[in-house]
Amino acid sequence: MNLGSDLHTETVLQASPLQPVCVQIDTPVRSALERLQEIGRSAVLVCEGDRLVGIFTERDALRLLASDGDLNAPIREFMASNPVTVRQTDSVETAISKMSSNGYRRLPIVDDRGRPTGLLDASGLIHWLVDHFPSAVYNLPPVAKPAMHQREGP
Repeated sequence: MNLGSDLHTETVLQASPLQPVCVQIDTPVRSALERLQEIGRSAVLVCEGDRLVGIFTERDALRLLASDGDLNAPIREFMASNPVTVRQTDSVETAISKMSSNGYRRLPIVDDRGRPTGLLDASGLIHWLVDHFPSAVYNLPPVAKPAMHQREGP
């Protein structure tokens, strides 16, 4: 297999995307957090009707809780609006590039009308890489104390 070729030709659908979990824009944050806990996920997609308008992640929840925000407020007040997305036909390379350049761990997958069809996460991409290039991944030498160039998150 050729890493560059596979990254460029295989689509995000081959990187084990998750089924989208959506809430409406007026959903109280408390309800969204309960939903996340029920399903064991770290993000919900926020929709207006059937169209994606935002994403709410555990980072957003931590910011809200740290600022003593109102858990009964609508999720639209705390979500990230107009999230960066990929389409089902986008390549794995495109997804990795968007995630890497923006520091995202998840990307919503949308159709041509902006409706969510999946959620691509870093875990799915890592599994895809391991499945396609096991010798490159498993033969990497361990790094005892990797240098952190910047802290995680915004």
